[in-house]
Amino acid sequence: MSAISAPRLAGTFLLLGFFACALPAGAQEASSRMKGLELSNDQPIQIESDKLEIKDPESKAIFTGNVKVVQGTTTLQAGSMVVYYKKGGGAISGGNADIDRIEVDKKVFLQSGTQQATADSGVFNMTAQTLVLKGKQVVLSEGKNVFTGCELNVKMDTGEAQLEACGGRVQIQLDPKSQKTN
Repeated sequence: MSAISAPRLAGTFLLLGFFACALPAGAQEASSRMKGLELSNDQPIQIESDKLEIKDPESKAIFTGNVKVVQGTTTLQAGSMVVYYKKGGGAISGGNADIDRIEVDKKVFLQSGTQQATADSGVFNMTAQTLVLKGKQVVLSEGKNVFTGCELNVKMDTGEAQLEACGGRVQIQLDPKSQKTN
């Protein structure tokens, strides 16, 4: 199993923290703001996979087989992950890559505390500050609150999110016991 610790890469995975999300209880639409997870740039990032192939001339690193990324309370798992970095922006092997985008595929799972998201694939565009999760069924959950669609679009800089149904309907199941009482 290969493992790599890259301080510059760690900062980009802080953006995964948007998964500390739940649409407000009683939400009537599948468009809302998602609040970010407050993680520190000082927290180490651990990346594990069955194989790591670094292609510096192509400005990419390919993690395959049981990919697991952990930083603080946030965990990302996927069958594969390709990290594309900007040309002239450092290198993964040097730990100083300027990340352009991250593509994850093959059963994507994200968890932060009690919150989870699953999808077939995802693209984190660091330049545009967007995240798109796609799949036959994209599921966001926190406890008994569950949101289901097939495409989730998140603007990471603002926290705005939209869950699309892709031919069917977005489904939301809310647990009244999860509402805050005054």
